[in-house]
Amino acid sequence: MYNERQEKILNLLNEKGEIQVSELKDIFPQVSAMTIRRDLSFLESKGQLIRTHGGAVNIKKLASIYGEEDAYSLRASVNVDEKMLIAEKAMKFLDSGRSIYLDAGSTIMYFSRLIPDENFSILTSGIITALELTKKKNITIYHTGGQLNNNTLSSSGPTAISMLDIINIDIAFMAASGFSIENGFTVSNFFECELKKAVIKKAKKVIMLVDSSKFNKVLAFTFGHLSDLDVLISDDKIPEHIVRKAEEAGVKVL
Repeated sequence: MYNERQEKILNLLNEKGEIQVSELKDIFPQVSAMTIRRDLSFLESKGQLIRTHGGAVNIKKLASIYGEEDAYSLRASVNVDEKMLIAEKAMKFLDSGRSIYLDAGSTIMYFSRLIPDENFSILTSGIITALELTKKKNITIYHTGGQLNNNTLSSSGPTAISMLDIINIDIAFMAASGFSIENGFTVSNFFECELKKAVIKKAKKVIMLVDSSKFNKVLAFTFGHLSDLDVLISDDKIPEHIVRKAEEAGVKVL
């Protein structure tokens, strides 16, 4: 299932608990740092580890710290300060009375917690995000429905996409599992990719919320590029070359 290098990475993680890309580059000098990042992204998509800024951590180590939790909860426990900063930045683009789409993902979930209990109409594919919103009585909540992904706790597939035919989207707050200049915004699940594409096409304004651990990380399916965005929101560790490319594409960067 895994190649020899990926098996060795897993063995190292089992021994050490966490590891940096720079360490792996020294261990595997015959391959590039990008290849190692792709290995880590692949192993993350298989539920074997969780990517962090500059490396990866063993799920068992996180579980020992935070308790026995599902993969989504573990990811939500990583880079919390960065995700909260991004969520706070995104609040300036939230307009009461607008039709809003909230993508799935832990950063979006943190954002949903900040949304005031006012007159919003919100469609989301995220199960946890929908549950967070139910705590607010003045928000009208719609869920896409569709096939449930146990790893991301989100719904996608043809049923979810068909929901977009009957609802308008003024502003879409999107998330990604990876981004590179060459490959754009990526995810590991085909159905989620297709839903994200459809949302971007439907929305009048697209705002991407992504923490810096996702940069230079490539997963299997590309759903968008910088040219599809109006706003890119990240933390303070966003690489300068990505800021430059985004601004060249006419994207506002925060």
